[in-house]
Amino acid sequence: MGIVEEAHNVKIIGSGEQTVVLCHGFGTDQSCWKHLIPHLVEDYKVVLFDKMGAGTTNPDYFDFGRYGSLEGYAYDLLAILEELKIESCIYVGHSVSAMIGVIASVSRPDLFNKLIMLSGSPRYLNDVDYFGGFDQEDLDQLFEAMQSNYKAWCAGFAPLAVGGDMESMSVQEFSRTLFNMRPDIALSIAQTIFYSDYRQLLPHVTVPCHIIQSVKDLAVPVVISEYLHQNLGSNNIVEVMSTDGHLPQLSSPDVLVPVLLRHIRSNIVV
Repeated sequence: MGIVEEAHNVKIIGSGEQTVVLCHGFGTDQSCWKHLIPHLVEDYKVVLFDKMGAGTTNPDYFDFGRYGSLEGYAYDLLAILEELKIESCIYVGHSVSAMIGVIASVSRPDLFNKLIMLSGSPRYLNDVDYFGGFDQEDLDQLFEAMQSNYKAWCAGFAPLAVGGDMESMSVQEFSRTLFNMRPDIALSIAQTIFYSDYRQLLPHVTVPCHIIQSVKDLAVPVVISEYLHQNLGSNNIVEVMSTDGHLPQLSSPDVLVPVLLRHIRSNIVV
């Protein structure tokens, strides 16, 4: 196992000819794909890994400068593909990892057969003629809560993000992976994500994109899916699911898994 693979806890399962790369979002790790993986391993080679900063990675490896922008994560993704000698893949990115896939694909479009963007957004802050879902005051309160009592913030944020109560298994699962992060690293990553703006990069995407979105999502308003559809430079298709929450792979796997499988297997017809 190479240095990059070890640092990111890379796992390769299945033996299909096509490779599917699964990339988790903020506050989770590769375990968030547990409901999807059994449906892929017979037909695909599946690559799983933990993004740097996840509670399952070594916090000593977290470089606050490198990960002060999403480019740092995109470089990690490309390094993993290179170390594994993957020449082409179907990429599934959840939340911030949708944009990480966009950045990587603009740099190396040859490595990506298509991008499947689950609950992704190019910008979270509202702007002139743009509704990202958050005002500066919202973010100030969010970051202050994370700094003052991280454990209490996790307990409050998890049910809001997932769209359920604290007793549900999906909320407990997200709470666990969120709380496993080192608080200062979690805050830094959250700030990087919520202050990111990759709207200008969208027209440069040439890889086909499948945009999948919950109809109700605390972090990403449903209108973002239409914004992506209108502004991506490549052929793309949108599917809005009747699910509630930012992490449908945990809260609504019965709905999401068939949708993801269909998009993984199909090509865009425009």
